[in-house]
Amino acid sequence: MPGFDFHPLQGKPQRYSVHVNGPWCLTFEFEGGDALRVDLEQYH
Repeated sequence: MPGFDFHPLQGKPQRYSVHVNGPWCLTFEFEGGDALRVDLEQYH
């Protein structure tokens, strides 16, 4: 979706990121169409 900066991250297993607010992002993996191992991270 525009404005949330959804993007894949480098590394294995494949993880994705969505901006929440400022430097805070939700990171997660997909498995069988479900989001798993969801984390709130400050990675910038």
